[in-house]
Amino acid sequence: MNAEELLRLFTARLKNDSTQLDTQIILAHVLEQPRAWLLAHLDTRLTAPQIESATQAFEKFQAGTPLPYILGHWEFFGLEFEITEDVLIPRPETELLVEKAIAWMQASSTKHPERNPAIADIGTGSGAIAISIATQVPDARILATDISPAALRVAKHNADKFNVQHQIEFVECDLLPSSSFTPRPSSFDLICANPPYIPTDTLRLLPIFGREPTIALDGGTDGLDAYRRLFELAPNWLAPQGIMLLETEATLGVKALSLAYDSFSNVSIHLHQDLAGHDRLLEIQFHEQQF
Repeated sequence: MNAEELLRLFTARLKNDSTQLDTQIILAHVLEQPRAWLLAHLDTRLTAPQIESATQAFEKFQAGTPLPYILGHWEFFGLEFEITEDVLIPRPETELLVEKAIAWMQASSTKHPERNPAIADIGTGSGAIAISIATQVPDARILATDISPAALRVAKHNADKFNVQHQIEFVECDLLPSSSFTPRPSSFDLICANPPYIPTDTLRLLPIFGREPTIALDGGTDGLDAYRRLFELAPNWLAPQGIMLLETEATLGVKALSLAYDSFSNVSIHLHQDLAGHDRLLEIQFHEQQF
């Protein structure tokens, strides 16, 4: 059997919500070739092990395994991150947070060139946010936390891959470390997070439920549990005039904004939209430390 025949066989079994492109990507992955190469060599004869591997991968895809988990990698902010089913799949919407973080740090370094920016990335997962920032801000010091040791292993691997491991310290904890951790509280210029923000009942109806880590998705009854906890903890960790950047679920932007106003005084709060016009990023700029 050649590549074209196998693709035809897979295409005939596709579900309505799948595409022929997916089958091409899967087969190209099994052959360890770019998709463009595959399309130019459809007459390539496949070995029995290649056919078996491609069939197993396609059956996993048909059963609902997201394509990025089958490939074992996914692009984010121009970088190819290694991923496993222990971490969320990086999504383009989160690039808005990275862009805002980099822009803020660049502006801050112009005002304070003598100071290296200190950042906390809470719930780092694959490390996509922390590593993307580190590649663009080489003098940044980053604390990346996650409650999942398996996720931290993935993040550490990615940091090594992009040679930014010297900039990032990975810590296993729930949100932020204990107050005895060094660096001590009031150390971070920027705290950023893509927290769990999908309401529990909503999550159970989504295709991603059970296919990506629930602990990284479930935001509690109203989707705002992680925000409440962060709003209690983060001010003690922020340096004066620090900033928080938190991704939000598109339908919860206004509620997250209202919660921030109820939680803080003497701050500037902005709700940013993504390229699709959906509420996506909550920015909280502190004018002085909150106690």
